Amino acid sequence: MFIVVQGQGRRKFNAMKILTCVKQVINLEGDIKLDPENQWIVIDQATDFNYNRFDEYAVEEAVLIKENFKNTTIDIISVGPERASAAIKRTQGMGADHGIHILTKAEGYISPFRIAGWIASIAKERHYDLILTGVMSEDEMQGQVGPTIAAFLGWPCATAVIAEKISPDRKSVYVEREIEGGFKDTLEMKLPAVLTIQTGINEPRYPTLTHMLRAKREKIEIIDAEQLEQPHPRQIMVEITPPRKMRSGLVLNGDRKEKAIQLLKILNERAIISLP
Repeated sequence: MFIVVQGQGRRKFNAMKILTCVKQVINLEGDIKLDPENQWIVIDQATDFNYNRFDEYAVEEAVLIKENFKNTTIDIISVGPERASAAIKRTQGMGADHGIHILTKAEGYISPFRIAGWIASIAKERHYDLILTGVMSEDEMQGQVGPTIAAFLGWPCATAVIAEKISPDRKSVYVEREIEGGFKDTLEMKLPAVLTIQTGINEPRYPTLTHMLRAKREKIEIIDAEQLEQPHPRQIMVEITPPRKMRSGLVLNGDRKEKAIQLLKILNERAIISLP
């Protein structure tokens, strides 16, 4: 399927501006404790944080575009408390130019609608040509921030992008996106636009020493979240609990042939496959 998506008109100039969204997430392999009273995770000195791996592909794609088009600049934006600046510094080590930190005062749940609203309010004033996000975050896995930013701005959006190519005149982007059943969409969208980048589209590079040293010297732009327009919340945190064990596993006994026969019988009974 090939679709042409019309976006808003864009200004005429040779330079390109890309905004890439990144997030710092809790290390899910660590010891996670819940705080039922405050409806969030216990954050202390022992809590380990990582850079959201899905965002690495978005940053790498931005850097690849910068390498292919002269006069391209990459801004990185992240929402969170002071510790979130570490994620921005890492992306500068990969080749991003400028960091923007929307600073929140406390730990806790922030809805994707509110995060997208804050980012959109910044983007609206700075006239970006392209906004990239990871396909989702490792912790909440909602995948809502990118599309919601596009909705706030009135821009076209493509999710789960597995290939993209900016046109030579920098007025449109060709996109391939992953959809259900092993199929894919092909789209051509007018810029400015929002893309959420799927894993596997590229191979994220390691931060280089040269870029890390430059990032150390660069000041991150701090914007107080409380000073931004506060979108009316569309989600509230009702409860946070550990995953519930819904069903137990089934262990097959016997040799390989016996196990194979048992497995085929189970799959047939559950209508997953049909035996002759």
